[in-house]
Amino acid sequence: MVVIAAVALALVATPAAAALARRVGLLDRPGPLKVQTRPVPYLGGLAVLVAAAPGVAIGRPAWLVPLALALALGTVDDARTLPPRLRLAGEVVVGLVAGALVPTGMAQPWAALATALVVVVLINAVNLIDGLDALAAGVCLASAIGFAIALDGDDRTVALALAGALAGFLVYNRPPARIYLGDGGSYLLGTALAVLLVSAWRPERDLELSLGAVLFVAFPVSEVAFAVVRRARARVPLFAGDRGHLYDQMAQRGLSTGATSLVCAGLQAALVVVGLLATRTEPAASGVIVVVTALALLAAAAAGGFLSSTSPRSAQ
Repeated sequence: MVVIAAVALALVATPAAAALARRVGLLDRPGPLKVQTRPVPYLGGLAVLVAAAPGVAIGRPAWLVPLALALALGTVDDARTLPPRLRLAGEVVVGLVAGALVPTGMAQPWAALATALVVVVLINAVNLIDGLDALAAGVCLASAIGFAIALDGDDRTVALALAGALAGFLVYNRPPARIYLGDGGSYLLGTALAVLLVSAWRPERDLELSLGAVLFVAFPVSEVAFAVVRRARARVPLFAGDRGHLYDQMAQRGLSTGATSLVCAGLQAALVVVGLLATRTEPAASGVIVVVTALALLAAAAAGGFLSSTSPRSAQ
């Protein structure tokens, strides 16, 4: 019922959010670095939160606070383009709030600091992959399904609500997208994945589950790692941006927008399957699976030329 309700709400809330974005002028306009040929409204993140909120409220109502803060921070960034340091400071605040409200089994302030680090990494990870129609939403849908299968109780309820909200949102976000997540949406999704991942690391969880859950967010985290490597090799600032993201290079090699997003979401889905297999083994074997998978991703990226530096662009 949680999934059905979230899908239904997303189908209604998404066009409403698009209409609101047009009314207030919150649009992503065409430009030399844009893939669209017409203005596309933001505020997809608002629709996702509205759709997921009832399920989150049933499962973990306190989590609505950091999710709403992440959406607000990203929406301000959409409207005004915050300086990198101010944006990072806002992400840290979101993470600290999440750390104070998400049960971790760790003593404060270490729980808040550890959670804040995960939140900052995943906010930027999802933001990096939010560059094509249906890409970030599709990848995060695969991640949410993984968490919904692996977790139980209230955490599963949250994951199911997130999955349903994204499924409904994708009806309007598929190519050609009629609405974008915007930074508000990517910050929201990054925070949602972060709190689910931190929840999977609670001490009472089986170690193999905690290890396998890392692969549920492996695709966006890999994009962060690869971006750091590319920009370091090119000797450009970390926030300078480039055209070397996996999805950029796939498009440059001839794949359509839809095919690129589908391949990336499929890759994350495959990583979720491997992660779920890891949760059903012994802890030592689970650790080996995670490490080998990470090394395989790195080797594949290097062999495919995805770690090479390319021409700069504005940061994603």
